[in-house]
Amino acid sequence: MAGKGTRLRPHTLTVPKPLIPVAGKPIIQRLVEDLASSYGGPIEEIAYIIGDFGPEVEQELIRIAEGLGAQGTIYQQEKALGVGHAIYCAWESMTGPCMIAFADTLFKADFSFDRQDDGVIWVQKVKDPSSFGVVKLNANGFITDFVEKPADFVSDLAIVGIYYFKEGEKLRAALHHIITKGIKEKNEFQLTTALEHLKNEGLRFRTGEVEEWLDCGNKDAILFSNSRMLEIHRDNGLVSEKAAIENSVIIPPCFIGDNAQIRNAVVGPYVSVGHNSVVENTVITNSIIQNKSQIKNALLENSMVGNVSKFVGTKDELNIGDYSNLSKR
Repeated sequence: MAGKGTRLRPHTLTVPKPLIPVAGKPIIQRLVEDLASSYGGPIEEIAYIIGDFGPEVEQELIRIAEGLGAQGTIYQQEKALGVGHAIYCAWESMTGPCMIAFADTLFKADFSFDRQDDGVIWVQKVKDPSSFGVVKLNANGFITDFVEKPADFVSDLAIVGIYYFKEGEKLRAALHHIITKGIKEKNEFQLTTALEHLKNEGLRFRTGEVEEWLDCGNKDAILFSNSRMLEIHRDNGLVSEKAAIENSVIIPPCFIGDNAQIRNAVVGPYVSVGHNSVVENTVITNSIIQNKSQIKNALLENSMVGNVSKFVGTKDELNIGDYSNLSKR
């Protein structure tokens, strides 16, 4: 999660994209919780590869790890030299069984797997594989080739960014090999290059398949992912008992956070209102309001409002980041 998240600005000017909330939880928290529950065993450590996001973000990531009973470890990728290089930054943590996840997407999937397999790589069929790393399979279901963003069609099984390795040390050695030898593809150190190296050394990889792959790369994608997560988790008590709801209608599915205040409003469907936020005299649909923000006298749809922000106005499609103050008459 070391990228700058430029497609999601202004929200990523103050926090990294994986900490943007979707259906009331940061993207990264939803991801690690889903992986941990599918794994079924104890999680010893969650290692994050990040950019220079500052101590508050690092503390939040540690808190997420500790919430799953794991140690949280922070690594920084100082130069953007590719996905393979980013993962190698966490080489100290690559021991024993490990999973790797790209932290800017969400999934609806069964992530359970046979722990005795050398490795498992989750995929989904896509219409245009030229923008993805893809895999080819043999008749027994094992991966025969890894191809990064193929110009010509070789497979429609796109790698979604979730991987399991029975022996993390072998992945670490493969990444060390390609980096010290300067083996690049498209001018970057690619994870698929290391995977191809491991396959040639005799490791056998199977695939797992995700049912739904939700992008979180820009505002519209985040809003769609928010709506899907609310739908998927609609029976999980998304409206906090600590929220104050007065003379208002909540149209599910919605997330309403702790100590949120909803007054004289119609909220939903597909709305997330963060902790300690206020929505008053407002109609709002298909939107995300983050924490400690105020929305008054508004008619909003397809909107994102950051933390500690205030909007007083009229009908609009809104996209404002943290610590913003905007009034419209």
